[in-house]
This record gives sequence, structure tokens and C-alpha cells, in this order.
Amino acid sequence: MKFGRLVGFVALLLGLYLLWYIRFILLLALSAVALATVLNRIVRQFAHWHLKRGVAIVITLAAIALLVAVILTIAIPPFINQVRQWLDQAPIDVARISAWLEKIDQRLPIEWSDQLQQLDMFIRDIPKIGSSIFSNFFLIFRGMLSFLINFLLVLAVTVMLLANPRAYRHGFVLLFPQFYRYRTQQILDRCEQSLVAWGIGIVFNMAIITVMSFIGLAAIGIPLPIGNAFIAGLLTFIPNVGPVLSVVPPGILALLESPWKAIAVIILYVVIQQVEGNLLTPLVMKRQVALLPAITLISQVICGFLFGFLGLFLALPLVVIGQVWVKELLIRDIMNVWYRQDPETHLGINTIHMPQILFPED
Repeated sequence: MKFGRLVGFVALLLGLYLLWYIRFILLLALSAVALATVLNRIVRQFAHWHLKRGVAIVITLAAIALLVAVILTIAIPPFINQVRQWLDQAPIDVARISAWLEKIDQRLPIEWSDQLQQLDMFIRDIPKIGSSIFSNFFLIFRGMLSFLINFLLVLAVTVMLLANPRAYRHGFVLLFPQFYRYRTQQILDRCEQSLVAWGIGIVFNMAIITVMSFIGLAAIGIPLPIGNAFIAGLLTFIPNVGPVLSVVPPGILALLESPWKAIAVIILYVVIQQVEGNLLTPLVMKRQVALLPAITLISQVICGFLFGFLGLFLALPLVVIGQVWVKELLIRDIMNVWYRQDPETHLGINTIHMPQILFPED
């Protein structure tokens, strides 16, 4: 191996190591880019009102902050009252469930007795765990300082990108060869369209899932319906994995009151997810963002394994962006343009075309 190639290989390895070392910062940057892309569409709408870009950005961020503040103001006080009421009622529910488990234990084989006792001990500890979490709320809040700092970092980068998106986009396009820069602009436009469509769809789904979960849990009589509904709506951002995780908290709370309520919660969440998968998602994202379920699940597993919870949270935006680049760059610009030389005319002729049915036009 020549010295120049050796230096290049070592530089490549160092570059990959550096990217891996700062992967968390890169994910935060990606979060800011995705958020800025979605918010930029809202800012553009204000341009039709002949507002300056800075004013439009301030109005957009202020409107979002006001909406979040209103939601928290409406939801947090009832949630705190519900937690206090549940902590007072939980010991009675635990005693009733323990008596129910003792009756079942008398009818089960001996080898199942240990597992049932462990379940009984776990259920008895649930009020203590809930009381500890509630009493140490401020300690937990202090432990979220790292999260708040990262959130502020993402917000600051988002505002910078919104202030002058053309400069950052122009700098990114310059990384490509001159003959491909116009094509890069087109691909970036496609990425923006897909991200905005996905953002609108996911926010709509989260809102509907939250409302449906709250109504269903309140009708069944599950404690803390507001908190569980918000958890279900938030975890909608993580397809496949999120719906499974969202049923755990209300399922445990329902089991403390009555076994039939736990079954009712599971049925409720299955129905909600069927409504989302078969009605909401096709209705909102039809002809906009088509993601293959297997690709989505595999990407979540890989991103979660490599980058932790943040990677799991950002897996779907990564898939949306990656799908556009694979479709436009790899499929259409490389694999769909495949030439060989005609032995008679010695001219290049196109021999391979990927069937367009695999990647229909938007």
C-alpha cells in the first residue's frame, strides 16, 4: 500500500471515529434541522401577509409556546389532583388484588406459586413507588437538567436555521460536485416536502390518539386518565414500539382495581391503534409519506441500539430523509441510468430501468 493511500485510509478511520464520538451532537443537530424544516413551512405562510421573516419567526415560536402553555395549564392541575387521589386509594386496591391473588394461588399448581408471589410483592410495592416518585418530584426535575440543556441547544440551532435557511442550504449544496448541485436542490426540496407531510401527519395522529385515549380511559374508570392519555399520544411518535409501551402504565393501574378493567384497557388500546393504522395514517399521509413497516421497525431497532432512546425517537425522521435520498440518488440517478456500449454503433445505450411501480411518482 502506497504512503498516500495509507494516509487516506487512516484519515478515513479517524473521521469515522470522530463521527461516532460526536454522534449524540449529530442527532441533536438532525433534530434541529427536522424541526426547522417543519417550522419553516409555517414561517413561509406568514410571508403571504407581507411580514418580515424575523417577525414571522417570533410569531410562530410564540404561538407554539402559548399552545404548549395552555395545554400544560389545563392538564397539570387535574393530573396532580388525580395522583393524590390515586395514592390515597391505592392501598385499598392493592389489598383487594392481594386477596384475589391469594384465592388464585390456592387453585394453581405449586410450581406457579413463586411467580404469583413475586407478582403480589410487585403490586404491593406500586403505591410506595408512586408515592416516592411524587414526593421526590423536584429531585427528579433537577435530574432532567441535562434534557433541558439539550432542548435549549436544539431550540437555539432551530432558530438560527430559521433565521437564514438559504445560507445553510447553500453551504450544504456546495459539498457536492458542480454538475450535481441543481439535482441536490431538487432532492432537498423532496426531503422538505416529505418531512413537512410527516410532521403534519404525526402531530395530527398524536392529538387524536391523546383525545381518544383520555375518553376511553375515563369511561372505563382508570386512574390518571390525563397522564396516561398524554403518554399514549407522545409515544405515537415512536411507531411499533410506542403503542406497546403506552399500554403498560394504564394496564397496571387497571389491574390494581379489577382484572376486567385491565382487559378493557388492552382492548381499548388495540382498537385505538387499529383506528390509527387503518384510518388516520392512510387518511393523513396518503400520497405524501409511504413508509414500509418492516423498514421502519428495522431502523428503530438499529437506531435504538446505536444511539439509545434519542435514536429511537428520531428513527422515523431519519427513515423519511433516507428514503428520499435512496429513491432519488441511488435508484433514479445511479441504478436507473445504466449504460453499455453497442458493439455495432459503439454508442452508449440505456439497458436497465428500474420499474417505476416500485417508486411511484408523488
